[in-house]
Amino acid sequence: QVHLVESGGGLVQPGGSLRLSCAASGTFRSINAMGWYRQAPGTERELVARIISGGSPNYADSAKGRFTISRDNAKNTVSLQMNSLKPEDTAVYYCNAGYISISFAGLEVWGQGTLVTVSP
Repeated sequence: QVHLVESGGGLVQPGGSLRLSCAASGTFRSINAMGWYRQAPGTERELVARIISGGSPNYADSAKGRFTISRDNAKNTVSLQMNSLKPEDTAVYYCNAGYISISFAGLEVWGQGTLVTVSP
């Protein structure tokens, strides 16, 4: 049982910045990966950035050079710093975590989403 809560969404002008944060809570043995996905109206949810424990971050091509994902393993949080935002970045952003339950099951959980709107 892992619960994710996102924060930091809002309205920003093109070229601006936002920082999204996600905190995981609940009962688990470990969280092996955390990431950010987004979904715009009429589209499928897509990967923005993901980081695996002990590994390097992975970014969607559209995010490379503009977004930075960071994770605090001790606090079970993950953040997404978004710079040089574009209107096409407008979407609901969802935090995602892959974790090992107390019964050693490999599970996945999603946050409720936070809306990012990039508009003049």
